[in-house]
Amino acid sequence: MKHPNEPGPSLSELAPPRPRPGRTVLPKIEPFVPNPEHNPRDLKSWAKRTGFNLSGETTASSFGGVSGPIDLEKGPGRRDGPVAKVEIEPILGRRREEKRGFDVGSTSDSLNGVRREGKLGALGVERERRRVGDEFQLGSKDSGLNGGGGNEGSAVGAATNGVGEIKKEDEVETDVYSEPREPDSPFFYGKPSMKCGVRENLGYVPLIYYGLQHYLSLAGSIFFIPLIIVPAMGGTDEETAYVISTMLLITGLTTILHSYFGTRLPLVQGSSFVYLAPALVVINSEEFRNLSVNKFRHIMRELQGAVIVASVFQTFLGYSGLMSILLRFINPVVVAPTIASVGLAFFSYGFPQAGNCVGVAIPQILLVLVFTLYLRRVSIIGHRVFLVYAVPLSVIIVWAYAFFLTEGGAYNYKGCSANIPSSNILTDQCRKHAATMRSCRTDISNALNTAAWVRVPYPFQWGIPTFHFKTYIIMIVASLVASVDSIGSYHATSILVNLNAPTPGIVSRGIGLEGFSSILAGLWGTGTGSTTLTENMHTINITKMASQKALQLGAVLLILFSFIGKVGALLASIPQALAASVLCFIWALTVALGLSTMQYTQTASSRNILIVGFSLFISLSIPAYVQQYSNSSLVLPSYLVPYAAASNGPVNTGSKTLDFALNGLLSLNMVVAMFVAFILDNTVPGSRQERGVYIWSSSSTTTSGEGEFNSPLPSEYYLPRKVGQFFKWAKWVGA
Repeated sequence: MKHPNEPGPSLSELAPPRPRPGRTVLPKIEPFVPNPEHNPRDLKSWAKRTGFNLSGETTASSFGGVSGPIDLEKGPGRRDGPVAKVEIEPILGRRREEKRGFDVGSTSDSLNGVRREGKLGALGVERERRRVGDEFQLGSKDSGLNGGGGNEGSAVGAATNGVGEIKKEDEVETDVYSEPREPDSPFFYGKPSMKCGVRENLGYVPLIYYGLQHYLSLAGSIFFIPLIIVPAMGGTDEETAYVISTMLLITGLTTILHSYFGTRLPLVQGSSFVYLAPALVVINSEEFRNLSVNKFRHIMRELQGAVIVASVFQTFLGYSGLMSILLRFINPVVVAPTIASVGLAFFSYGFPQAGNCVGVAIPQILLVLVFTLYLRRVSIIGHRVFLVYAVPLSVIIVWAYAFFLTEGGAYNYKGCSANIPSSNILTDQCRKHAATMRSCRTDISNALNTAAWVRVPYPFQWGIPTFHFKTYIIMIVASLVASVDSIGSYHATSILVNLNAPTPGIVSRGIGLEGFSSILAGLWGTGTGSTTLTENMHTINITKMASQKALQLGAVLLILFSFIGKVGALLASIPQALAASVLCFIWALTVALGLSTMQYTQTASSRNILIVGFSLFISLSIPAYVQQYSNSSLVLPSYLVPYAAASNGPVNTGSKTLDFALNGLLSLNMVVAMFVAFILDNTVPGSRQERGVYIWSSSSTTTSGEGEFNSPLPSEYYLPRKVGQFFKWAKWVGA
């Protein structure tokens, strides 16, 4: 018992306050349950869905009959007059039940019940029974309250009797929206953090370091294409070195041009694998199979002409504004299978070519996987060296390993020369080991010994380009695929660097400049067109480096390296099996990056699952059907046979030119995937959120990296002042 002289609260102080005559006491609404993961900016979108305005006030329509400002933390203030009916709008599809809107009573029991519910909510009891038809009510025989406390707008109510006991209501009807609400921001995936922003200038030394870091991580995509196409064209090691140097020059030039006059996003432009498969189709056409004199130059001039015509078409598509119209029909559901099929198209080349020297290929594949997966979190001096430099580090290690094997005599065979020109003078035993020696030995290439120290690539260095309809129609369609690939890269990169999604005009400007860049590639003769490297997204994500200045300085270094002939010769001496094993990883990464585009859609939607799955399957199956018509008497490596179907495919219209073009297109996985996904996505009904349209189609639905609405175009997309003034009239290219 309490001593009369002991200080402490009296019984009157412990008793609940009694209402004054003629006045109504409204219950105090406790604060919302604290959520450590809650972003205060999310309140704006929550307020719009529940009837609150941005200032935290409501009108009488939000709380039935209660007018004037209501503080969300302190609850409604006291008012004179009759008892007001309070009702909170339902969220996440709970059906409003008018019968359960109730009067706020003035009894102490009701007040205690409300307070008890607030305490339970504060303790996190019944944390959001998601989408379950149970609803709690709080109140007495003459009072109650539909309360909101919990996560993400789910309505949690409770019912209490006079002593505060909670009672569960049975048979509560629920109604879930058939289509979920579209998020107000595409950044609900989480805001990425960048070490270096798009416009940041950290000084020349850090920028040069970041630039080299970026290009080294893309090394496999920049110079490995010549290691595939030049030998297939009958080119020598010296010509392979020249093409690599030319590719370094074009990569540097086009990247600088894009950083100033394109989308201005931190993207590297270079020879893409999108153009590799069409190039192989042209290389293996019937008219070039029996050439023995200057075969490389004949095929290269044909590729140059096809790339130039296709690039002119792509430039017109971008700068004319037609791309803005086409962009309305290109969504993540179209981009995902198209990019993924680019990587899947080379499954017949990857390990079959790498398997010619398993002693080199297997260690290379395992090492790059260990670096990127098992050691990806290992940090050295604050840098994740193994993740960022996985490709160049693994290549250097395995290359050195192959060098010691070669010098140690592991690939010496009795009576066989190390310099392997495949010819009939070799013995049967040497012919059996010829592929192994060519793929494994590090001293096969003589480019390093014969290449000049200084050589400047120049336009038309292989001769005047030739133009034929059957080849440039294939490249025109390839440029469309490259445009779709770039669209996905633009939007994904804008999210990575915390910018608004580029407007259709900016995308058109970028595609137009990519077409101009491909014209340069055709004039100089890289064998392929120039476009945004898809792997760039992965590089930005792991390096957290998005500075344009860094990319520009790195591009300048590439241009300088292109003038040093020995650099191209050194890269040309990489063993074929080593290059093929690296490409196994890069093509797999391309597939993964393509499919990751589906994160901007409802990935669980049966509509999207069927469209993407069918597009991928049919993109492998139709080319397999066309390729079975290849001439079985062809003396070609197995990995080139799928690209020889254009001359012998099933399409027979009576025109050899048209037959070659149609059979060639049907034998390309990415072309089939793009057209099938494009048709299905634009004809099968689906909501905007389901298709991902709300993120890509309009910049007004996007937000800045801070999560706030930004209708003006970010300055990162602005053209240089003088250039922007000159193109001010061209609104359709985002000038």
